[in-house]
Order: sequence, then structure tokens, then C-alpha cells
Amino acid sequence: MIPFLDLKELNRSLAPELHTALTRVLDSGWLVLGQEVEAFEAEFAAYCQTDYCIGVANGLEALHLILRAYDIGAGDEVIVPANTFIATWLAVTYAGARLVPVEPLLNTGNMDPQAVAAAITPRTKAIMPVHLYGQTAEMAPLMDLAERHGLKVIEDAAQAHGATCHGRRAGSLGHAAGFSFYPGKNLGALGDGGAITTSDPQLAERLRLLRNYGSRSKYRNEEAGFNCRLDEIQAAFLRAKLPLLDGWNQRRRQIAARYDAELGAAGLQLMQEAPGHVSARHLYVVRSPQRDALQVALHEAGVQTAIHYPVPPHLQPAYAGLGYREGAFPITEILHREVLSLPMGPTLDDSQVTAVIDAVKAVSARMQPAPAGPLA
Repeated sequence: MIPFLDLKELNRSLAPELHTALTRVLDSGWLVLGQEVEAFEAEFAAYCQTDYCIGVANGLEALHLILRAYDIGAGDEVIVPANTFIATWLAVTYAGARLVPVEPLLNTGNMDPQAVAAAITPRTKAIMPVHLYGQTAEMAPLMDLAERHGLKVIEDAAQAHGATCHGRRAGSLGHAAGFSFYPGKNLGALGDGGAITTSDPQLAERLRLLRNYGSRSKYRNEEAGFNCRLDEIQAAFLRAKLPLLDGWNQRRRQIAARYDAELGAAGLQLMQEAPGHVSARHLYVVRSPQRDALQVALHEAGVQTAIHYPVPPHLQPAYAGLGYREGAFPITEILHREVLSLPMGPTLDDSQVTAVIDAVKAVSARMQPAPAGPLA
């Protein structure tokens, strides 16, 4: 079986570096908010072309804390994509603000700036674009809208480590950004982890306060904060992996280029890379009206796939109270019915990529309707 993502092989290849990182932490005797976190924050900020990075517990808390640090809460509205993983929505819910979902662009899956413009009201306080599948959202029009209406733009960059938009890194495109280091991300820890990037010194200072019980010094709590800290061990592991990220992303782009070139005639809809954008290729997503049958057939052919995501947030039981019904966001619902993610990751070798392409072509050919015969 060709794996969707072989994390075991990826981490095994780094075993000496990871063991060295772990030993360094154990020898230091310091496990929370120590030198490893400080060093990783400096390194990741530099990588993302921002002035500050604040390590936190996970990607959801990264987004939640940004909203809290901006004092966005009850009575405020935050515009979010309808097409996203539910964590984007949960962050807004945790902050107590009102969700305002908008439709995506069908060819990229990312937030439609025109839909955002139509959704702005006097209560809107922030726009939260998601860089879905590893491609940055259309940030220029979103930042223009934010400038005109006095809004904050908070990037959900959980899938976009190393992606660029007109030469600038994800994480530096809005006012602040939240990253996840869940193990399956392009830059993944060996457990949960997250970070916030920004170039706003006041925001960075408050975020450091909020992530640590609202405290600058032990037992002195300036406000009701949270326990949302990145730990020393995960920071050390991330430091070992960060220098390899660009190379891993380049391999992902090589695989995606082959998929793009060879799957266009397979009867599938391919997601597009927008001009000026360089995707991190976190996922390689295709669309098919026969998605479920395609997934089963590929599994039988020895190719593991995944669905990102089968049910949109507005149709999840968790958000039934918002009153949305099927058809509320038709473009989003098309994507969630049709998307299928093919194997993608830096450990895939050329022979495996060829096998995936051959299997997709063969399965797709069998699933195409037979041409009509001559009329009698």
C-alpha cells in the first residue's frame, strides 16, 4: 500500500537529530518556556519574515489567543471560510464572537474576496482567511478591505508552512497568523504544537502573557490567561526539522508538478495554483463527482487517500444551533462532496508517484461512462 503520508519513515530518517534534540533538553533540566522555545521562536520568526513568534500548545489555541489578544469577543463578528477544517470556526467560538462564513473560490478552495466584501458589517472586527491545502489565500484584496474598514486579518496558516504569496511567506501576510505543528503538517512536531507570528510588538507581548496564565513572572497574574505553551521537547524537535522544510516543500512541489502534468486527462478536476502564489503543497486535492467510489477503487489498487474534509463546519452537529441547512453554502458543499487527497509527502519516491498516477488513470478510465454506440 502506498501511504498517504509516511510519518514513520520521515521521522526515522531524522532519528539522530531528534535524539540529539531530546538529549539537549534532558541535559538542560528545563522543560517549559526555556531556551529551546526561545531559540525556535527566533528561528521561525526569521523564517516567516516576521519580527516575533510566540510558541503555543496547538494551532487552534494560536488562533484563539490572537482573537483574545485583540479583544475580539461578544458582539463582534469574524468572517471565516465556510470551506475549512472546524478548528478555524472553533477559535471564533472560544473567543465568544459571531461566525460569519463565506464561500470559497471553486478553483482553489480558498476564501472568495468578493464574498468577504459583501459580508462586512459595522460589527465586523476581523477576517480569518485559511491558506487551504498549502496555498495562500488572495491576501492583497483582503488586506485592502481590512485597511478600508479598520479590520484585523488573522491568517490560519496551519497548512501553509513555507508557502509564499508574491514573494512573502505565509505568516507575514496579515496582522498575525496561527500555525499548527500537528505531526502531519509540513513542519510537524512529534505531538501537538503551534505558534503565532506577527510584527506587532504590543500584540506579541500580550500573547506571551495570555499563553502563560496571564503572567509575566511566577505567581503574578495580570489578567485571566490560559495554559497554552509550546513545550521544550517539541520546540527542540521543530528546530531539528526547520532547516529541512524548504527542501521537503520542494519535493512536494515536484510531486505536485507530475500530478498536474499527468492527471489532467484523467477526468478529474484539479485545484489551481493562483498566479504569484507558491504553494507549500501540504495536500494534493482532486475533485470527482464519484469521489467515494474513486477512493474505494484506489484503496483496492494499493493507494491510500484521504478526504479533507467530508463534512463542512456549517453541517456539523457542533454547529447545528446556527441553523444552517444543506444548500446554505453550495460551493463549499460541492467541494466537501467531491474532494479527494492523493498521497503527498517528501518521502514519496518517483516509483511510488508513478504508481499513484497509473492507478488514478486506470481507475478513472474504468469509471468513465462508455461511449454511446451508433444509432440503429
